[in-house]
Amino acid sequence: MGRYTKDVEQLRECFLSGKTRPLDYRRQQLMGILRFLKEQRDAVVDALKKDLNKPAQETIQSETSFAEADCIVILNNLEKWLKPEKVAKDLYFLMDNCFIQREPLGVCLILGAWNYPLQLTIQPLVGAIACGNCAILKPSELSPCTADLLLRELPKYLDRDSFRVVTGGPDVAQDLLVERYDHICYTGASSIAKIVMAAAAKHLTPVLLELGGKNPMYVDSTADPELSARRICWGKFMNAGQTCLAPDYIMCHPSVQSEFVRHCQLVVKEFYGDNPKDSVDYARIVNDRHFQRVLALIAPNKVVFGGTHDAKSRYIEPTIMTNVTPDDKIMQDEVFGPVMPILPCSSVEEFIKFVNVREKPLSLCVFTRSSKVHKQIRTSTSSGSFIVNDCITSAVCLTLPFGGVGHSGMGSYHGRFSIDAFSHRKACLVKDTMGERLNALRYPPYRPWKLRWINRLLAKKVKNDSSWFWPLFVVMAAFAYLFKVSLMRHYHPRPSRTMEGCITQRT
Repeated sequence: MGRYTKDVEQLRECFLSGKTRPLDYRRQQLMGILRFLKEQRDAVVDALKKDLNKPAQETIQSETSFAEADCIVILNNLEKWLKPEKVAKDLYFLMDNCFIQREPLGVCLILGAWNYPLQLTIQPLVGAIACGNCAILKPSELSPCTADLLLRELPKYLDRDSFRVVTGGPDVAQDLLVERYDHICYTGASSIAKIVMAAAAKHLTPVLLELGGKNPMYVDSTADPELSARRICWGKFMNAGQTCLAPDYIMCHPSVQSEFVRHCQLVVKEFYGDNPKDSVDYARIVNDRHFQRVLALIAPNKVVFGGTHDAKSRYIEPTIMTNVTPDDKIMQDEVFGPVMPILPCSSVEEFIKFVNVREKPLSLCVFTRSSKVHKQIRTSTSSGSFIVNDCITSAVCLTLPFGGVGHSGMGSYHGRFSIDAFSHRKACLVKDTMGERLNALRYPPYRPWKLRWINRLLAKKVKNDSSWFWPLFVVMAAFAYLFKVSLMRHYHPRPSRTMEGCITQRT
């Protein structure tokens, strides 16, 4: 028996009892999440200040308030999103009831991340609860204060029979992955994702992987250098660059590069002052190992702004590097820190080719005034999300899915997409008991004439013009209804009522 076998068995027993299935139960648990986020907001701000020196506004807008908004959206639409979904029917099934029923998966394992340790743990949990699952949460040990807060306070707001919080290091994660789950959600590095996926494969467990990658930004010749600099620097240096959707490298048209770099320097000073180390609005690198990793990416001879650092406080100044080449160390792996490499790029075609020979990013952003340019890039590249004249903000739009593709992840969630991620769409067909003569076409003994009729009923044609479809559909639906009524009259004739009988009844 494994270290967490008993916990998983107890959660599975709770799930199989049907306790988590009623909508009222799910709403109660989601309301518990909302109470936790509101009542523990100050504690969350304090924990993230200790873990990452994260400013209070960043914590509230990107952790607590965002998670609250997602939870409220799901609460408000839960009944509607979980209703059986009607589907279009072929001629053969016109008298049948065909629909999709969403059902919970079972016991979910949620492995959180350290860079946004509350949001990236709570939001998957919201999806799991909404779909009627049980779950085990394992916050990242690299944000220990937030992990301790979740362990200590979150269970007070949830049903402990259905949800557990477990903390610890890699050994705990390994022990958890030994067990069998019905779904695993992991947020973090692609190297760890391979371990998670290998463990899930032993039990054929589906996974939701939210990873990262080198997110490219393209600033073309028509872009506004000041606006581009402001929005890119916000996304790049928020949380000291430790954001999976943050710009990783900038490919800039030579005609605007010098102005873009100049405005980046001005923007950094505007955001964080002349000495960002003294700014209350600038975060720190999570630990010493990541500090040394990011520091090693900086090439001093290519730094045009920033570059100072302090190992004791794990501070790295917002840093801009120019004349970067694809062979430089900083271009070999995800930066995940406050260092912005800028590469020259003379054309849209050059940018597209550069992106397409590398792993698919979590996000790709284009700064341009030309709709032709951004459409060309959007239709010629692949990425988890695509943003024009901004960065990161697609993840804040709860009507859009948040997720990667290829090396940057698989699956997506947020809002309605969380319902898709943590439930199974079960195909349901309720067959009418009438029309057995029609069904007899499929039964042996097989005959050529039966096959001809089946082919007619199941035949499909490529549509060139859809103008005929709806009139034909209405006619066929009316025909099917009349046919069904005639069958019912044939098999269940109404008793005749004579005039004499009617008079007797009235008397």
